[in-house]
Amino acid sequence: MKKFSIAALILFCVPVFIMLNSPAAIAADKAKCSFSPNAPDQHVVVKGDTLWGISGKFLEHPWCWPQVWGMNREEIRNPHWIYPGQVVYFDRAAGRLRLGTPAGTGETPTVRLSPKIRSAEIGKEPIPAIDARIIEPFLSQALVVDKAELDMAPRIVATQENHVTLGNGDKAYVRGDLQGNTKFQVFRSPVPLKDPVTGIILGYEAKHLGTLMLVRTATATAVDEAHTFVVTNAREEMGIGDRLMPSQAAPILSYMPHSPENQIDARVVSIYGGVSHAGQNQVVSINRGKRMGIDPGTVLVLARAGKIVPDLTDRKHPVSLPAEEYGNLFIFRVFDNVSYGLIMQVKDTVVVGDAAKSPE
Repeated sequence: MKKFSIAALILFCVPVFIMLNSPAAIAADKAKCSFSPNAPDQHVVVKGDTLWGISGKFLEHPWCWPQVWGMNREEIRNPHWIYPGQVVYFDRAAGRLRLGTPAGTGETPTVRLSPKIRSAEIGKEPIPAIDARIIEPFLSQALVVDKAELDMAPRIVATQENHVTLGNGDKAYVRGDLQGNTKFQVFRSPVPLKDPVTGIILGYEAKHLGTLMLVRTATATAVDEAHTFVVTNAREEMGIGDRLMPSQAAPILSYMPHSPENQIDARVVSIYGGVSHAGQNQVVSINRGKRMGIDPGTVLVLARAGKIVPDLTDRKHPVSLPAEEYGNLFIFRVFDNVSYGLIMQVKDTVVVGDAAKSPE
């Protein structure tokens, strides 16, 4: 059977770094990465599995799986692939997860993941850290945009047969400098993302409406002629006044789940889509980004501030209840002051203002 090298994929993957230098850090990681009491002895990898899901079968905290694979700092710099058909074993004596056969059986030696070029059968894809289908649309969308740039971007000035809104297959007429691009994303006017704590505007989030493809470029006439586009994907209704930005290919990313290197105490800024509450597999933004050390793959704990209640034993002094942790947030897209994360395994709904902090 033919093989192909995935070296090209590896070159485009984004490395994620976990600081494992100090003994204190290593001890802290081991303490966090405890195995579940009912962890199985093994798991056969199947198509549709994710590293998060597999690790959740063995660990109390799925995001800390790099530690229990026994990877060192240099190995973590590179992606590690696991394929359907392989078996993940729980080496209980060593407190490690391994890929291969149980240690000490005298059979085929245990395979320890290491950074190198690997080959795979055609059509046999490595499993991702999380379900890429959920976050892929957000990887190619601008999300946080420069308001001034969007204001100067090409815009829809007329619609086919004066339609109020546009759907798949409809024509749209656009005015503006296309700068040689042929495929565009359509956005509605951006809204400010305000820090729920300080009130400072962190950036502008533009609502993504869909994509347009150029079918005819305007020609020079006495009156400026519009470019002709066709709607190739209408996520939501679009119309006159909506702006265009060139489409970007979704990057090939390898997300290594990890706790943040710096102590993070963030807040949920918005829930994508403009709703008031969010649940599992929905996307939210937080008020921390690259400047605070957030990077793709960072995992934060979601928590809600505790209520202030009267102390029935001392009515003069109310007491503040501790914050309640209720889920995890997996960061996959990072800007300077804002990051976007996928809500994972929540026991409650997420609302704006909730905390997103470093795991303890």
